[in-house]
Amino acid sequence: MSSSTLSYVQPTANSPWGTYLSQVDRVVPYLGELARWVETLKRPKRALIVDVPIEMDDGTIAHFEGYRVQHSLSRGPGKGGVRFHPDVTLEEVMALSAWMTIKTAAVNLPYGGAKGGIRVDPKKLSLKELEKVTRRYTSEIGIIIGPHSDIPAPDVNTNAQIMAWMMDTYSMNVGGTATGVVTGKPLHLGGSLGRVKATGRGVFVTGREAARRLGLDLKGARVAVQGFGNVGSVAAELFAEAGAKIVAVQDHTGTVINDKGLDMAKLVEQSRKEGGIVGFKGGDTVSNEAFWDVACDILIPAALEGQITAERAKQTKAKLVLEGANGPTVPEADDILADRGVLVVPDVICNAGGVTVSYFEWVQDFSSFFWGEDEINERLDRIMMNALNSIWDKADHHKISLRTATYAVACGRILMARQERGLYP
Repeated sequence: MSSSTLSYVQPTANSPWGTYLSQVDRVVPYLGELARWVETLKRPKRALIVDVPIEMDDGTIAHFEGYRVQHSLSRGPGKGGVRFHPDVTLEEVMALSAWMTIKTAAVNLPYGGAKGGIRVDPKKLSLKELEKVTRRYTSEIGIIIGPHSDIPAPDVNTNAQIMAWMMDTYSMNVGGTATGVVTGKPLHLGGSLGRVKATGRGVFVTGREAARRLGLDLKGARVAVQGFGNVGSVAAELFAEAGAKIVAVQDHTGTVINDKGLDMAKLVEQSRKEGGIVGFKGGDTVSNEAFWDVACDILIPAALEGQITAERAKQTKAKLVLEGANGPTVPEADDILADRGVLVVPDVICNAGGVTVSYFEWVQDFSSFFWGEDEINERLDRIMMNALNSIWDKADHHKISLRTATYAVACGRILMARQERGLYP
């Protein structure tokens, strides 16, 4: 009998991989005969660790550790972002790749899950050094990525420019322009309209439906947002447009609150201009921990994983949590929120808007035929709503949380594909 523990990671109960394993264990009772395949969800198909050496501007040689993990390819090529962050670890990338497997299956996209990362602080690199790191990393992982095998995308601290460098590097190595190797590219290199705002839009669309089911009117609803990057800022703007008040925002520079509502247009402008929200004149700066005490109806964690701890789950005043980030709630906190009657829309459906429009971009690249933004948003909204409704039906039927229901739907699809494909050889 094979062991379910892996020799190369040592997860704890609340670490990223430990959190993922706990989420899988909870869904086993709802898998029926497919449960015999569940072990395939508890180990990645492939994990690549690479050295990324570059010559710095001052002539010294620096080495950075890079990863690309393909968790499952049962339903299609790997799909998942690349993050540049000094605290990236193999375990974190493994968990993120596994959540991508669940996410793509939850919205029924023909993908598996993958993720990549480099242990680097991009803010300490010049633009030239950043390009060198990106290109060398792409060359190193080029042996396992490709338009039909694994398609990277932007994540924390990566953007359209980095995707352009990745696409160009891969294209140079294969001897032809391969626009479909990455998504989240600039428009003139085969990118898609609507991609930049897609993840935040998905958070809003699922949040709007959840609020409707709770009987929570978005007009006047108080929203607190942790993380004010691409996901958090877009979601905040859309909620504000719907009549909600954004009463608290936290980013890497600090926390700003305003009981009457923060001016989103001005806050976004400052964030882009100054690189952070602290010092914003339209609100008060408070301690980061005070963010969790703010009186709010909706909480949107849109930063990094593991942010809602057991203690913070007891603190929050929110009735609805929309997980814009991947893995922001540890399992113990999940149970506390459930006991308190707080509805959590899990990351694997809530923030799936990004990968959905990435799928649209990939399809458009293959056909060389591009859609308008209204058509993209309409298709996105329809896919998100259909996925959420089927998950909600599963939750109501089994009297389980939305997270467990999402895993039940997604894991059922993944393991059915695994069973039907069989084992080779």
